[in-house]
Amino acid sequence: MSNSPDKPAPERPTLPATGVDLVEVARIRQLVNRSGQAALDRLYSPDEQAYCQSQADPAPHLAARFAAKEAIAKALGCGIGALAAWAEIEVIRCPGGQPTAQLHGTAAATARRLGVRHISLSLSHTRDHAIASVILA
Repeated sequence: MSNSPDKPAPERPTLPATGVDLVEVARIRQLVNRSGQAALDRLYSPDEQAYCQSQADPAPHLAARFAAKEAIAKALGCGIGALAAWAEIEVIRCPGGQPTAQLHGTAAATARRLGVRHISLSLSHTRDHAIASVILA
């Protein structure tokens, strides 16, 4: 189903809403090499940074979290910007190890406005690519 020119796009996504994003690991590696800690601080929480830095190669883990933030922003229907900033979307690990997300600030307010009660997140990565898929319900 597509929006016709005479029919406006919906103001907000209908739940459940989905989002997916694919990231090249090399892109994140280059960003960190070029911009260093400033980029890490702009994009990731201290806990996200600590987890990724504890891995033998942090770049695929950083890329997966970057993809998750993009996928969540897409599912919220707003993209990264005024209604959901990078630092407001935090990938966390449940006690069993599965990823989920905790939203802060305007991202949390956007999710509340949409009626989001649950975030289901899946991450995967290879040496070259990272992908995230999210369902908001």
